[in-house]
Amino acid sequence: MSYDDRPSWDEYFMKLATEVATRTTCLRRAVGAVIVKDRRILATGYNGVPTGLRHCAETGCLRAELGVPSGQRHEICRGLHAEQNAIIQAARYGINITGASIYITTQPCVVCAKMLINAGIEEIVYQNPYPDELAMSMIEESGIKVRIFEG
Repeated sequence: MSYDDRPSWDEYFMKLATEVATRTTCLRRAVGAVIVKDRRILATGYNGVPTGLRHCAETGCLRAELGVPSGQRHEICRGLHAEQNAIIQAARYGINITGASIYITTQPCVVCAKMLINAGIEEIVYQNPYPDELAMSMIEESGIKVRIFEG
């Protein structure tokens, strides 16, 4: 592969987020996130249950059993979102993510949007839409740059 044939940085980081998403333990949706600063990967995350707990494939999905639509009742889910896990990973290892960008395979929900705002993320690049207008309104109000990846 020649230098000119390499993917753009956006393509590279989104491809990595897509690969990270394959680690999910969620039965409903696979989401991956990569936090990047100065073209350096700082942390990754995927959606799934906390470390050491049984996966949803073993316990079942309460939200699915109750017929809860996407984007609702996050509090009854056993899992964490990809963005949350990426932020936690950075905190656990003492990595400063202030001023970083995050590449996510799915648009953030309102809970993740609030966490990204307070974590000091400056740019969100996402690929797939998610039904959460409040999240996008809060992100817009915060001044975080948002881009939809259309690779």
